[in-house]
Amino acid sequence: MSTGKEQLEVEDFPTTDPDDAELTERPVEVAKTNLAKRRTIDALLAEKRLQKELEDYPYDL
Repeated sequence: MSTGKEQLEVEDFPTTDPDDAELTERPVEVAKTNLAKRRTIDALLAEKRLQKELEDYPYDL
């Protein structure tokens, strides 16, 4: 049980090598960018689904 008076040390990014280049050079993606990508993918999938339905539609001209 903790008494609340103990001081804990916490590392932000615990790694075996503090000079790890992979962690420092990795770009952080913004949530808006991810949402925009998701909307683009959803639109493309919806278009593909509608094209498939149109191909399967039995119509005679």
